[in-house]
Amino acid sequence: MRILRGPNRPGWLAAGIVSLSACLLPGGLPTLAQTQQAPAAAGAAISSGAQQAQPPEQQPTGIVSGAIIDKSGAAVAGAHIQLARGDASGNQETTADSDGQFFFANVPPGPFQLTVTAPGFATQTQSGILHAAETYAMPPVAMAVASVVTQIEVTPAEEARVELKAEEQQRVLGVIPNFYVTYVPDAAPLKPRQKFQLAWKTTIDPVTFVVTGATAGIEQATNYYSGYGQGGDGYAKRFGASYANFAIATFIGSAILPSILKQDPRYFYKGTGSRTSRFFYAFGNTFFCKGDNGRWQPNYSNLAGTLIASGIGNAYDPPSDRGVASTFEGALIGIGATGAANVLEEFVVSKLTSNNPIKKQHDAGGL
Repeated sequence: MRILRGPNRPGWLAAGIVSLSACLLPGGLPTLAQTQQAPAAAGAAISSGAQQAQPPEQQPTGIVSGAIIDKSGAAVAGAHIQLARGDASGNQETTADSDGQFFFANVPPGPFQLTVTAPGFATQTQSGILHAAETYAMPPVAMAVASVVTQIEVTPAEEARVELKAEEQQRVLGVIPNFYVTYVPDAAPLKPRQKFQLAWKTTIDPVTFVVTGATAGIEQATNYYSGYGQGGDGYAKRFGASYANFAIATFIGSAILPSILKQDPRYFYKGTGSRTSRFFYAFGNTFFCKGDNGRWQPNYSNLAGTLIASGIGNAYDPPSDRGVASTFEGALIGIGATGAANVLEEFVVSKLTSNNPIKKQHDAGGL
């Protein structure tokens, strides 16, 4: 039987109770030696019980120590270590020294958790249980390099490059180039080099030569520009003049002037709204365009470019077809043709254009 001594209980009373209990047990009366040993044994038992009954906060504190290293075993100096306990009492913080070492003193016994952070490393946690008056050596905390998520900022130039690459794949029925239309409402402005690139790609496309050849054939069949004559020589002159007109108009109206005036030579597909609003929008693009600043402005590039190209073409037309009136007539025809092409683009051509992932996303409602 163990008798616990309370804080106000005299030692002699405990000893007497122990002796009396021993006398009543089987085996007879205790010997003189047993009687002399009983008080000491009882005192030890009482002292042990009193120690076990101490609350955790009154038990002797301990020490937690360890080291912070990287995957190669090198010390991670300056790492921040936080020791936390479940009841939030005794929480401490420290910093690893130049050798990566750390220690916490006066840590109350019980479970604890270490949280280790360091620049460039992923946060690490370790846990343990500290006993009273214990010096707890933690296993080395190996820090792993933090995974870096790099956010790549896409510049307007890069956006334009991607969009232009998609536009250069656009073909009506998979054959006829349809490079000068964008399906991105806020498409990035083209750099001057990209404007010339688009003009060059358009003028050297095989379909351009086929269409030019067909145009020259029709002109010869109807004896248009009769001053060129007939036969192979007449056809070659018509072909050369027709191709020169196209190339000059493309470079002046879609590359040179847009670069100087900072205007976008492309048609911005609308695709929404009433048919009437879309019609006036499409035809109006002949007279208005987006600037490189994203704002709408008079389409000086198209208007002036068409007039200049018509004037240059008039210089090598047959003498009978030259003149100021012919120049303005050709310019008006060119402007009207641009408006008609925009309307067809808005309502017909866009449906027949393939090979553009941006257009597919637009048609699916993603833009």
